[in-house]
Amino acid sequence: MPNPYLRTPEKVVEPPTGFLETLKRLGPGFVLSASIVGSGELIATTLFGAKVGFICLWLILFSCLVKVAVQIEFGRFTIYSGRTSMQALNDLPGPKFGKAGWAVWSWLLIQTLKTLQVGGVIGGVALVFTALFDLGSTSDVIWTVVAGSLASVLVFRGAYGPIEKWSIIMIGLFTILTITSLIALQWTPFAISGAELSSGFGMTLPAGVLLIALGAFSITGVGGDEILAYNYWLIEKGYAAYTGPEPEMDREEWLARAKGWIRVMQLDAGLSMICYTIVTGLFYLLGAAILHRQGLVPENTQLIDVLSRMYTDTLGPWARTAFLIGALVVLFSTLLASLAAWSRLFSDAFGRIGWIDFEDAAQRKKTIALLSVIFPVIWSLLYFQFQAPGLMIIIGGSLTTLILFIVVFAALVMRYRWLPAALRPSRLADLILWLSCLAIAGAGIYAIAKYLVQ
Repeated sequence: MPNPYLRTPEKVVEPPTGFLETLKRLGPGFVLSASIVGSGELIATTLFGAKVGFICLWLILFSCLVKVAVQIEFGRFTIYSGRTSMQALNDLPGPKFGKAGWAVWSWLLIQTLKTLQVGGVIGGVALVFTALFDLGSTSDVIWTVVAGSLASVLVFRGAYGPIEKWSIIMIGLFTILTITSLIALQWTPFAISGAELSSGFGMTLPAGVLLIALGAFSITGVGGDEILAYNYWLIEKGYAAYTGPEPEMDREEWLARAKGWIRVMQLDAGLSMICYTIVTGLFYLLGAAILHRQGLVPENTQLIDVLSRMYTDTLGPWARTAFLIGALVVLFSTLLASLAAWSRLFSDAFGRIGWIDFEDAAQRKKTIALLSVIFPVIWSLLYFQFQAPGLMIIIGGSLTTLILFIVVFAALVMRYRWLPAALRPSRLADLILWLSCLAIAGAGIYAIAKYLVQ
């Protein structure tokens, strides 16, 4: 679609009505899943399970389920308004500094610090490449450059379609391997007992794991940055353009169309949530059952070798190669989806500040292309400096909590100040949104308070 960010009457498409036809229109949520699975699930979740064992399974599942209501509110806003996340943040109540509001500047600062997180992801990709094809003393450097260059090439053109297709394929393949490993686990000495599984729902949090718990909570499921990115994928998939511009008169037809595309978005968000929640739970259980019991923690440059034990200890030595291929798939999918999202978010933020005209298709495409080259260089340099992918991801993930505070505030403003009365959700949906917002805010405040006390 030419310039999906511009809504015109000729782009209007009626929403699908049947379930199968609706399924064909899904996709944005699975791009988010791709950006989550590599850093949030494969690394952060597994590391958390290896550290604490089974007892925090509740926290991991809670973190996946609790944020989707906020994601849906952002999606609803974009479909009826046609506006992006950064446009929304820029219009939030509060002071402006120059052309941009406080929320845009705050996001820009926090997200810049989060470059450490994706530096860990690109380092993980390089470590997998090295494990598969060791090129000697400079192997790590060479494969980091290769990973960054390949991601840049795929994102450079700025097309949504290939990103969606790669995301779905890569997630599906590794999910099958992970499910197979967990099933095989039950026929090994690492089999999970019913008592161990039930201990994961005791609502306890061990002392001394606050940072990793906060990082895991923030980046498992959809984090603040994924919620913001979701709106761009909805736009580029066409949901907002298909809804069309809101007319001044005779709004009934437009309202029906908006409600239809909102329903499609809700199914997209819900099914992707089920997907990443299952995968998250699988990774956590494998980390707790195999790594925690042996005192193995996936850290530093041994990250990939330790993670591979989740598969070789259940399926046998042959599974190492299968795991490495699978790990390469999900880590690279995370790198690819993250680069695509970051290049759009930062381009839009620059537009709010006044550095570019984001609404101009040519300028937007040029800036996205430029950032798709710059970011991999920054991420690579950070990895070369720290050489600790797991820790980099956890530290970057913990910063996501600050973005979640902004996102929660924005979601409530969208719902109660901007949403047209005719599109208001049910009371049950409102209740779920409030519970989600309170849970996110409560978790963040508790973690910060506990950190200050320590």
